[in-house]
Amino acid sequence: MADKKDAAELAGDGAPVDEAAAAPETEEERKERKRRKKEAKKERKRAEEELFAARKALAETPPPVEKREPLSKKEYEQELKRLQVELIKLQYWVKHKGLRVVLVFEGRDAAGKGGMIKRITEGLNPRGCRVVALGTPSDREQTQWYFQRYVAHLPSAGEIVIFDRSWYNRAGVEHVMGFCTDEEYREFMRACPEFEGMLVRSGIVILKYWFSVSDEEQERRFRARLKDPMKRWKFSPMDVQSRDKWVEYSRAKDQMLLHTNIPEAPWFTVESDDKERARLNCMRHILVKVPYEDLPPETVELTPRKPAGNYVRPPKSEQFYVPQYY
Repeated sequence: MADKKDAAELAGDGAPVDEAAAAPETEEERKERKRRKKEAKKERKRAEEELFAARKALAETPPPVEKREPLSKKEYEQELKRLQVELIKLQYWVKHKGLRVVLVFEGRDAAGKGGMIKRITEGLNPRGCRVVALGTPSDREQTQWYFQRYVAHLPSAGEIVIFDRSWYNRAGVEHVMGFCTDEEYREFMRACPEFEGMLVRSGIVILKYWFSVSDEEQERRFRARLKDPMKRWKFSPMDVQSRDKWVEYSRAKDQMLLHTNIPEAPWFTVESDDKERARLNCMRHILVKVPYEDLPPETVELTPRKPAGNYVRPPKSEQFYVPQYY
């Protein structure tokens, strides 16, 4: 009978043979292994179904919000100022901690995205808060990886970047208006969750907001834009075409929320028929989602100016002035 050394030689590599590992699997062990494999498969399927159901539930239209009386101008302006002061504190904290924050604002035309962004940035330092509103991609950009031109605008440490429309153009206007192929659209839906997951894992904070406006309110705002010369530029030929594709945009929005509402970067819907309340609610939500502490800036004392010495200002007649018309 061959000893252990002989068995090792027969194995072909000179290594000792593990007799327990070489033992054939019993029927009970085989059944147990298959059972565990089947249970693991069921568990994965159950988890996937739960995640899909959760995403679908979040994407469904929420129950109608009870209509409330409009805020008075005084109430609105007082709360707006308070929240804007808190946003300044948040910006100090973002700079102090080296955070990178991305705010994505999407929604239908005339849903109130621009007004929201204006109120957020009004009191912030523009050196640490940028608004990105990209136009139609150039011929060169059309040959690039779809997300490439957006990546170039992502924040560095201590910055807040606000996207006034973003890479989600592909899921909305490009898809509805036929500016991309079906394959490009499907690839975006597959790639977008992975792309945003990478951003979050790299340390970027992403908050995505969808501004929801009713058909009636959008129509009212469109007509107001046509009458107001200060807002006329906001009404583009694309807006005219989008009015005829309300249902198509609704379906595109539903699919977008369903496929890209990931746990790392969920969508938050802002009911924006009441613009004032929408602005206040969104600003408050940002302050809640990005925890911060109050870091008051260092106190600066204004010392007395130094004497002018022998400096003499040139005669005013030697300079050009803007006429005092008013």
